[in-house]
Amino acid sequence: MDIRITHSQVKKEKYTDESTLGFGRFFTDHMFEVTYTKDKGWHNAEILPYHRLSLDPASSVLHYAQEFFEGMKAYRTDDNQILLFRAKDNCARLNRSAQRICMPEIDIDFNYKAIKTLVDIERDWVPSSEGSSLYLRPTMIANDETLGVKAASNYLYYIICSPSGAYYKDGLSPINIKVEDKYVRAVRGGTGEAKTGGNYAASIKAGDEAVKLGFSQVLWLDGEEMKYVEEVGAMNMMFLIDNKLVTAKLNGSILPGITRDSVLTLARDMGITVEERKIAVEELVDAGKSGRLTEAFGTGTAAVISPVGMLAYKNEQVIINNRKIGELSMNLYNTLTGIQRGRIKDKFGWITVV
Repeated sequence: MDIRITHSQVKKEKYTDESTLGFGRFFTDHMFEVTYTKDKGWHNAEILPYHRLSLDPASSVLHYAQEFFEGMKAYRTDDNQILLFRAKDNCARLNRSAQRICMPEIDIDFNYKAIKTLVDIERDWVPSSEGSSLYLRPTMIANDETLGVKAASNYLYYIICSPSGAYYKDGLSPINIKVEDKYVRAVRGGTGEAKTGGNYAASIKAGDEAVKLGFSQVLWLDGEEMKYVEEVGAMNMMFLIDNKLVTAKLNGSILPGITRDSVLTLARDMGITVEERKIAVEELVDAGKSGRLTEAFGTGTAAVISPVGMLAYKNEQVIINNRKIGELSMNLYNTLTGIQRGRIKDKFGWITVV
């Protein structure tokens, strides 16, 4: 399928101070769109000026939440190249979300081409300051103009781009996390493995209550026994216990994070033993009390590595590494961001030059 390109005749006013970018506040001049209908499949692929969507009030996405999205980044190197990080892996995960939410898949090579073409057109929007990037948000929504709970027959897939500033303006500061023992976000057999908005909607109540108590994030427990740790908000979680990097096993209720996989790959390459298994919250508390839990951190596209300084579970607090970022966390952050920005050789085939 060819991609029709219509360049914007009215350019947006660009940022002048990258330190004010934040996350998801500004958007570039263009976006990508392609339409799906049951009789024609995917068609009318185009890159066109950024615009508002027009949806019928009965549009199925508004009533039955049949949608999902992805998140990936483009980076500007020191010598002014534009790099994409694991874009094809994001395209593959997008299709796995589509399968779970009963939506049409998109050819990986075509999606990859669309992403590269859009980023190339918007390359001047990719910021250059340390920690900054161009964030891409591919999204698919159901768009039947009729009510009724069923898989839709019409879909819209689009990609928007947002220049984003450094996640850590003042360096990597460990955060405080509350282990959630009242609400659940996902269960085995549910939609936790898909990057769908319903998962995030289910997390807002607990997250809001945790913030009011002074915590940055919520660490979710499994939805069946509320015994085993799963993930944090928009991040997978990892723990260094007895010098082994331990993370929850993918079981259908946890998002298979691209950064998660990257970190596990790097850790193994560094000679660190990795365990993907069930982790009881009591094990974490005991390991923290005995000093065997020496580091904890989240992994995700936005933050890359988010170190944890304290875990609170019911009436207990576990202080980790004296609330300081650990050596492994720092090493993984520096290595991964070094690959993403072209400062460290990519021996895993993760980088695409646009």
